[in-house]
Amino acid sequence: MQKKILIPDSFLADLKQHANEENPYEACAILLGNTDEETWQTTEIFLTENIDKSEINFTISNEQLLEGYKRAEEKGLDIVGIFHSHPKSEASPSDTDVKFMKGNPVPWVIYSGLTKEMKAYLLDSEIIQITIK
Repeated sequence: MQKKILIPDSFLADLKQHANEENPYEACAILLGNTDEETWQTTEIFLTENIDKSEINFTISNEQLLEGYKRAEEKGLDIVGIFHSHPKSEASPSDTDVKFMKGNPVPWVIYSGLTKEMKAYLLDSEIIQITIK
């Protein structure tokens, strides 16, 4: 079975809008929901601030990370994804993304401000692209 992340269209629209509003900086968000070994189901998104205010990096503050984990715990949900945008490049993981994917073994959803594409990736033994549905 192919691995996939399920994100409702309304959430995809919200993530794209967040990316456009944060442009020229990278936007970021935490995706909450449920998961099994093959599928990540997004039931809530938590839009966060990029405290780096950078076009090529993002950092979610410790306070917002804790708030995201607290929201998930209170609702019996898991963190099912990390979202961020690449305002001026493709929707594929940078070397920095890959480094941080090692510590966050969930799908990474990337929106390209350049191509307007949204793609998702997972670090298994290697980086694999997974389907967004």
